Amino acid sequence: MWKFLTTSMFVAAGATASAQDVTFSMDATLACLSGMSENQNPRSCFEASANACMEATPGGWSTVGMGACLNKEYEYWDARLNKAYVKVRDMRRKTDKELGDIGSSAPKQADALLAMQRAWITYRDATCDYERSHWGGGTGGGPATLSCLVTLTAEQTLYLEADAIVE
Repeated sequence: MWKFLTTSMFVAAGATASAQDVTFSMDATLACLSGMSENQNPRSCFEASANACMEATPGGWSTVGMGACLNKEYEYWDARLNKAYVKVRDMRRKTDKELGDIGSSAPKQADALLAMQRAWITYRDATCDYERSHWGGGTGGGPATLSCLVTLTAEQTLYLEADAIVE
C-alpha cells in the first residue's frame, strides 16, 4: 500500500512541480539551522523553505502547491541523508576492518548501521502512513505525508551527520 501511495504521491507532485512554477530555495531552512540557539530544537527549522516556497509561489497554499513545495524540501533532505549515510557507512566499514585486523570480536558497526537504517525506513513509512490516516482520504493527506517525510528525514539526516563528525 505504501509503495502505491508513495508512487502516486510523487508522480502527482512531479506533475505539479512541472505544471506550476514553484519558487523554491533551501535558504530559509538552512539559515534557520545555522542561526539556532543552543536551546532551539532543529524541528522548528524544518519546512521553513517549503513554507517560503508556498508564500512565494502563486497558488502555493493550495493542496497542489503545498505538495510541490514540501516535495522539494523532502528531495533535498533525502539526498543529504543518502550522502551522510554513505559517509558513515564508509567510516564504519573502515573501523570494522581495523577492529578485525587486531582480532576484535566486536559487533560489526557497518552491519548495525544498515540494520538501523532499514528499521528507520520502516518506522518512517509507518509513521507517515499513520499521519496520512488522520486525513480520512482527504486531499490534505498528501501534504501531511510529505510534511512527515520532511521532518523525519531531516531528523535522521542530522543524526547521521552528527555520527560522521564523531570520528
